[in-house]
Amino acid sequence: MAATRSWDEHAHGVLRDAGHKRGGARDAVIAVLAEEPCALTAQEIDDRLRAGGRRIGRASVYRGLDLLAAHRLVQRVETGEGLARYEPVRPDGEHHHHVVCEDCGELIPFHDPGLERAIEALARRLDVEVRDHEVVLRGSCRRCLQS
Repeated sequence: MAATRSWDEHAHGVLRDAGHKRGGARDAVIAVLAEEPCALTAQEIDDRLRAGGRRIGRASVYRGLDLLAAHRLVQRVETGEGLARYEPVRPDGEHHHHVVCEDCGELIPFHDPGLERAIEALARRLDVEVRDHEVVLRGSCRRCLQS
């Protein structure tokens, strides 16, 4: 069985093939994103870098995210109130969707094979090729509903 490339290896390869040299700040952003199971804000990425002893300017984090987005290596997830989160676009197409709590801001990832089948059926019915999709549901999380 052939080994699959990790997202960070894939990202470095895409950027290298596009003529970009490796960079300390960008490599650090890639490393943080590769370890996270869900989307992070630029602030959260910066916080994780600082907690790990890396002092990278916020502007460098944003530049790295912009470059990754331009090469479709990260997906920008709009969570409302001007807040954006970023998560890796996996080369194998594996992905999840999100519920955003409008009360506390919690981001809850979810997988739903039935939703994926419904999106595929809709694409067939509309006679379109869906290359990418993003589902963000908004509501209240269990903790906020109970308070």
